[in-house]
Amino acid sequence: MLQMIEASNQRQPGAVAVLERMGETMFADAVRRYLARLPKESTGWLAGLRDRQVGRALALIHENPGRAWTIAQLAAEVALSRSAFCARFQRLVGLPPMQYLTHWRMEAAATLLRESRAPVAAVALEVGYESEAAFARAFKRLLGTPPARWRRALHDG
Repeated sequence: MLQMIEASNQRQPGAVAVLERMGETMFADAVRRYLARLPKESTGWLAGLRDRQVGRALALIHENPGRAWTIAQLAAEVALSRSAFCARFQRLVGLPPMQYLTHWRMEAAATLLRESRAPVAAVALEVGYESEAAFARAFKRLLGTPPARWRRALHDG
């Protein structure tokens, strides 16, 4: 912490990079400590990160939510049978893998709708839906309003 204060006060070459890396390191350490203190019975994506295989599956989903993931693909990527993968994922994360994927896709879609001017059809493709209609139905089911109306409400309000 003292190094961060000194780096910010001195304004020497590279100080900004040092501050950024130290901030990232402090954040990673805080997350690591939080995970270590989570009760064993905790569920959610953070709890899932503690498990090597479920954590890897979560990373794959988060890195590429638009990929046409299947249970078989995810299970193979983490070297588990489909049934073992599904049971483990649900126990740790609290949702079945494909339901988690849908929720994550909607989070990614909401971010794209909020931060870009991309058409809804392009957002749908980006997050793994082959049709705008299927995406709009899933979005409305989870967020309560169609994506175009959700976006308008954000920008009008």
